Amino acid sequence: VQLQASGGGLVQPGGSLRLSCTTSGFTFSDLAVGWSRQAPGKEREGVLCISNTGRVTYYAGSVKGRFTVSRDNAKNTVYLQMNSLKPEDTAVYYCTRRWHCHTPVQDFGQGTQVTVSS
Repeated sequence: VQLQASGGGLVQPGGSLRLSCTTSGFTFSDLAVGWSRQAPGKEREGVLCISNTGRVTYYAGSVKGRFTVSRDNAKNTVYLQMNSLKPEDTAVYYCTRRWHCHTPVQDFGQGTQVTVSS
């Protein structure tokens, strides 16, 4: 199983970034996928998840209205669109896979660094 995130970088407060996660080694369309993040000095936290039917679950209330998740089953890829970024969004972002959005994470992919700073 592989989950490879990309698209991170340095962005100013108020800016946007789009992360992508390409996957392989499992039947992508059958599972829930999503994103977690780990900020400096903090524990890793779930951000959001999209089920195999497209239902979205937010774990971090602070991103509601700013972050959206989508998936392309034909490309085995999940996306995270992040708008109105804040310094507190600075973290390493990991894509994840689960059986369902209410079950534990099965696998974390390699992370991608997102830094929000002026």
